[in-house]
Amino acid sequence: MLDTTLVKESLSLMAIGMGTVFSFLLLLVLLLRIMSWLAHRLSPLEAQTLPATPMAPMTEQAADAELIAVITAAVTRYRSRWRP
Repeated sequence: MLDTTLVKESLSLMAIGMGTVFSFLLLLVLLLRIMSWLAHRLSPLEAQTLPATPMAPMTEQAADAELIAVITAAVTRYRSRWRP
């Protein structure tokens, strides 16, 4: 008789625990969806995209030079923002 009572109590406690976790996760999903909707609603309109123009193929040396220029500009911008 004692074993059946213990099993019933353990199953009851397990159901309460699982229900609590499920409710919390459901609330979390709901809040995240609301926040996503608000962020999308309050964000500024996206800039209009320019039509894609076909680019001429680059040589490897030109691609390297452009890559170096882009990296240099990024490092310069980073340093100008984070150094007093």
